[in-house]
Amino acid sequence: MGPMFRPCQDCGGEQLFEQMHEAPGSCPDAADGQCPEWLCTGCGAAELITVPPGTATGAGLPDMVGRVA
Repeated sequence: MGPMFRPCQDCGGEQLFEQMHEAPGSCPDAADGQCPEWLCTGCGAAELITVPPGTATGAGLPDMVGRVA
Protein backbone atom coordinates (compact mmCIF):
# COMPACT_ATOMS: atom_id res chain seq x y z
CA MET A 1 0.00 0.00 0.00
CA GLY A 2 1.31 3.44 -0.86
CA PRO A 3 1.45 6.59 1.26
CA MET A 4 -1.80 8.25 2.33
CA PHE A 5 -2.98 11.48 3.88
CA ARG A 6 -4.52 11.26 7.36
CA PRO A 7 -5.14 13.63 10.26
CA CYS A 8 -2.12 13.70 12.57
CA GLN A 9 -2.94 14.47 16.19
CA ASP A 10 0.62 15.63 16.90
CA CYS A 11 0.85 18.00 13.90
CA GLY A 12 -2.77 19.09 14.12
CA GLY A 13 -3.73 18.66 10.47
CA GLU A 14 -3.72 16.45 7.38
CA GLN A 15 -0.28 14.95 6.87
CA LEU A 16 1.30 12.37 4.63
CA PHE A 17 1.69 8.97 6.34
CA GLU A 18 3.97 6.17 5.12
CA GLN A 19 4.53 2.62 6.29
CA MET A 20 7.80 1.84 7.98
CA HIS A 21 7.93 -1.74 6.61
CA GLU A 22 6.61 -1.65 3.04
CA ALA A 23 8.27 -4.82 1.72
CA PRO A 24 6.06 -7.93 2.21
CA GLY A 25 7.30 -10.06 5.10
CA SER A 26 9.61 -7.35 6.49
CA CYS A 27 7.34 -6.30 9.38
CA PRO A 28 8.16 -8.21 12.59
CA ASP A 29 4.65 -7.49 13.96
CA ALA A 30 2.66 -9.02 11.09
CA ALA A 31 3.37 -12.39 9.54
CA ASP A 32 1.44 -11.52 6.37
CA GLY A 33 3.62 -8.45 5.76
CA GLN A 34 0.77 -5.93 6.15
CA CYS A 35 2.45 -3.62 8.67
CA PRO A 36 -0.17 -1.81 10.80
CA GLU A 37 2.22 0.99 11.78
CA TRP A 38 2.21 4.20 9.76
CA LEU A 39 4.49 7.19 10.37
CA CYS A 40 3.70 10.87 9.86
CA THR A 41 6.25 12.33 7.45
CA GLY A 42 5.87 15.73 9.14
CA CYS A 43 6.69 14.89 12.75
CA GLY A 44 7.39 11.13 12.84
CA ALA A 45 4.41 10.26 15.05
CA ALA A 46 3.39 6.61 14.72
CA GLU A 47 -0.21 5.51 14.26
CA LEU A 48 -1.73 2.03 14.10
CA ILE A 49 -4.10 2.10 11.14
CA THR A 50 -5.21 -1.54 11.23
CA VAL A 51 -5.36 -4.14 13.96
CA PRO A 52 -3.25 -7.19 13.13
CA PRO A 53 -5.36 -10.37 12.90
CA GLY A 54 -5.34 -12.56 15.98
CA THR A 55 -4.58 -9.78 18.47
CA ALA A 56 -8.15 -9.25 19.66
CA THR A 57 -9.74 -11.99 21.74
CA GLY A 58 -13.24 -12.48 23.03
CA ALA A 59 -12.01 -13.40 26.51
CA GLY A 60 -13.19 -10.15 28.08
CA LEU A 61 -15.91 -11.18 30.55
CA PRO A 62 -17.50 -14.44 29.42
CA ASP A 63 -19.48 -14.91 32.63
CA MET A 64 -21.08 -11.44 32.30
CA VAL A 65 -23.19 -12.23 29.22
CA GLY A 66 -26.78 -11.08 29.68
CA ARG A 67 -26.06 -8.95 32.76
CA VAL A 68 -26.82 -5.26 32.98
CA ALA A 69 -25.01 -2.61 34.99
